[in-house]
Amino acid sequence: MPVYTVHAPAVTDASIVATDRFAFVRDGFHFWAMVFGPLWLLSHRLWVALIGWIAALAMVDFGMKALGAGGMAVLLANFLIALLLGFEAASLRRWTLSRGNWRQLDIVVGDDEESAERRFFDRWTVRQHGLDNDQSATERGGPPPTRDIPGRAFSKPPPLAHSEIIGSFPRPGASG
Repeated sequence: MPVYTVHAPAVTDASIVATDRFAFVRDGFHFWAMVFGPLWLLSHRLWVALIGWIAALAMVDFGMKALGAGGMAVLLANFLIALLLGFEAASLRRWTLSRGNWRQLDIVVGDDEESAERRFFDRWTVRQHGLDNDQSATERGGPPPTRDIPGRAFSKPPPLAHSEIIGSFPRPGASG
C-alpha cells in the first residue's frame, strides 16, 4: 500500500477551514516524473527544483561532451538523471512544501489518495474535536469499541452475571 505524507500551510493552527489546502504527497517512485521530468516539475510548481534539474542536466551534458564522451554515454547519463528524478520526486515536493512554510501533519497509508484522505480526516477530526471514543472513527486493527476508558462509564462492557453459564445448561448440576 502506498504511504502518503500530509502537509498543511503553516498558519496559526490547522483549522477545519484550511482543509481544502492540505497536500497529500505519495511516497515512492513517480513514473511520470521520470518520463516527463520538466513538465512534471512545472505541473507541481517545483520552480527551484526545475531550475536545478535544468542546470544539472546542462552541466552533465556539457561536461561529458567536453571530456569526449560518445552520444550513447550522454544518453545513459540523461537516463540515470531521469531515473533519479523519478525516485526523488516525492522528496522534492516535500522539500518545496517545507520551504513554503508548510508543516507535515501526519503519515497515512491508503490504497489510493482518496482512501488516504478518508483515513487521515477520520483521525484528524477526532483529534480536533477532542473525541477519544468516537465509535465511527475507530480504525481497523484498533481496540474494540467497548474498551474500558477510565472515567467513561459508557465505554465499559457490561459485566457477565456470575451465576449464569453460557452453553447448554444454565446452572451447574442442573438436570435440564
